[in-house]
Amino acid sequence: MKIAANARIQRFPLLIPLFCWCLVLLLHASGPSAAGSPQVEVGEFPPADAIALETDGVQHALDALPATVDEIMRRSGVPGLAVAVVHRGETVFSRGFGVRELGKNLPVEPETVFQLASISKSVSATVAAIQIAKGAARWDDPIVKYLPAFKLNDAYVTSHATIGDLFSHRSGLPHEAGDDLEELGFDRATIIERLAQLPLGAFRTSYAYANFGTTIAGEAVAAAANTGWETLANELLFQPLGMTATSYAYEDLLSQSNRAELHAFEDGRFQPLYSLNVQAQAPAGSLSSNVVDMAEWLKLLLAGGTRDGKALFTPEAIQPALTAQSFSARAQQMDARSGFYGYGFNVNVEANGRTSMGHSGAFVLGASTSFKIVPSADLGIIVLTNGAPVGATEAIVTQFVDTALYGQPTRDWFDTYHTAFAGILAPRGDLVGQSPPASASPANKLDAYIGTYANPYYGSAEIKRDGGGLALVLGPKKLVFPLQHWDGDTFAMAPAGEGMAKGSLGSVSFKATDAKTSGFTADLFNDAGLGTWDR
Repeated sequence: MKIAANARIQRFPLLIPLFCWCLVLLLHASGPSAAGSPQVEVGEFPPADAIALETDGVQHALDALPATVDEIMRRSGVPGLAVAVVHRGETVFSRGFGVRELGKNLPVEPETVFQLASISKSVSATVAAIQIAKGAARWDDPIVKYLPAFKLNDAYVTSHATIGDLFSHRSGLPHEAGDDLEELGFDRATIIERLAQLPLGAFRTSYAYANFGTTIAGEAVAAAANTGWETLANELLFQPLGMTATSYAYEDLLSQSNRAELHAFEDGRFQPLYSLNVQAQAPAGSLSSNVVDMAEWLKLLLAGGTRDGKALFTPEAIQPALTAQSFSARAQQMDARSGFYGYGFNVNVEANGRTSMGHSGAFVLGASTSFKIVPSADLGIIVLTNGAPVGATEAIVTQFVDTALYGQPTRDWFDTYHTAFAGILAPRGDLVGQSPPASASPANKLDAYIGTYANPYYGSAEIKRDGGGLALVLGPKKLVFPLQHWDGDTFAMAPAGEGMAKGSLGSVSFKATDAKTSGFTADLFNDAGLGTWDR
């Protein structure tokens, strides 16, 4: 099994929480298509004008769930998944489907451990709420109060950015900030330090989904407790809930014998090709767990922080995380709803007026996860899979919630999500779909390119001989990217398996003289304009 580079694997899939939950908002804008108007008592929690729940809707949704999963697994081809549902303080459904790894006869069970990707953010916000309830920190505390060395590319933002700002993606950090450094093997501290070089968007009025923003917030919360993040989460949340299979540490995932392997979607099918360690961004994406443990977390959320009569956090401490703090997607027309993000949670208002919270997460190299809670129905569902994001998890979650609330799904959710997700697995790069010019200019002598180049953000790079050609070597992991001549002093880099979809192709353009090159720009590392190395 290949060991894949880390962070760029997150680049597409972690768009999923923003894109998909906003899609749900837009599609629900017209309301349920045939739900009728069931006459049952509205509970004490939703507003007085909330539409009543479908009579026996939760039971109908539970009865339909196995068939829903079977159908979506068949249509999607996802190798394996596990589902848990909680209702009124109980785990009312917990089951595995399919296999842990294609080619091996090992079934997925409720106890099978998966990598959860960005659901990590919601769990991290829960850990933060516990600290806040203890009085050890506040959502509005500046990051520099606990991380004095923290710095962004603006003095005002550096001194004023709060734990909440970083949890809600409104700090101004650009989308994917730091992911490329994680891919290359840099550690957490180095990545956070180098974020100071990135240009910032508008503070508190922009939204850009940045994994390492959440990581910084988590690090600040851990520093307030004078311990490490992985230890803090275990002590504050996992141990009290008996979540023995849950951890932010990659080594703990590897110690689990009953774990699901990642399956990338390449050449039109799922394949177990890669493994993935994203612990550098732990609070944002490295959580591993099973649906048995995660059901306990969902029950804690729905109970307002109380477990066995003991309050782990107060409703007041968690409430800011579960309510809108930033626009994840502003409505572009009068009859559409905006998308909102809290602190580590997507925040939604269903078509019946009831609030819901959730998150999705995925790795292009082989995982997709999703959960949703509807507090006024005391209901939650979580779906974990070992397949790349194709819309399966979101479809199962949304179809289940639709049935519980309205008595039936409001549309074909898998078709909706699968279509929307097509672009996530698409190749990247400025040379995708192109061929080298038929009359390409020759390259310089290869020795003119060979050497060491410097970049303050990405660090040093080496251009070396690779067989009869050249290769680019980057990062602490010394990742090797073969270069194929394209035209003149431009070469092509195809990083298949390095966190981008197969078929990705980007240019590496050298600044050249007759004797040697003075530098180069790599398109696939130039999203923020920092992808130029100088000799």
